[in-house]
Amino acid sequence: MITVSPVSDKTQSQFEKLFTQYYGELGCEDDVPHLLSEYVLPDLKAGLISADILFDGENFIGFIIYQLDDIDNEWCHREGWGDIREIFVLPQNRGQGLGKFLILTAEFRLKERGVNKSYCLPTEGTEKFFEKCGYKKVGLYNEELDCFVYEKTQLNPPCNCGKNGF
Repeated sequence: MITVSPVSDKTQSQFEKLFTQYYGELGCEDDVPHLLSEYVLPDLKAGLISADILFDGENFIGFIIYQLDDIDNEWCHREGWGDIREIFVLPQNRGQGLGKFLILTAEFRLKERGVNKSYCLPTEGTEKFFEKCGYKKVGLYNEELDCFVYEKTQLNPPCNCGKNGF
C-alpha cells in the first residue's frame, strides 16, 4: 500500500538517504550531509519547511519538500504562496503517478493552511512533469537557479465527493 506521511524522527534517516540519492542524481557538488544538518533538518524542525516521505509497505520510495513563503523564511520568493521546493521518487518507481500524488498531497496541506497559489522552480528536464501537474511557465526567471518560475494560481479544493462529503 502506498502511503505518504510527514517526515518524523522515526523516518528521518530514510529521508536523509533519499535526499542524498536525490542530490547525487542532480549532480550538485554541495556537501549533502552539511546541507541536511545545517539547513534542511533545522528548517524542518523549526516548521519553516514541510517534508513528506512516500513509502510502499516498508520501502521508502520518495519525498517532497514544500513551504508557505513567509518573510520570516530565508527562502521567500513569493510571500503567501506555496513553494514546491524539492520532489524525488526513486527511478524504479517513476511513471506510476507517485510524483503527482506527492504534489497533490503537498498542495492539499498548503490549502489547509490557507494557501491558494503555488509555484516551483523546476530543474532542467522536469518542466513537463510540473505542466502535467497543472503548473504553467510564467515570465519570471530565477537567476540563482537558472530556471523559469512555474505557477499554479488555483490549488484544487479538498475533495467534496458527495452531498454530505462522502
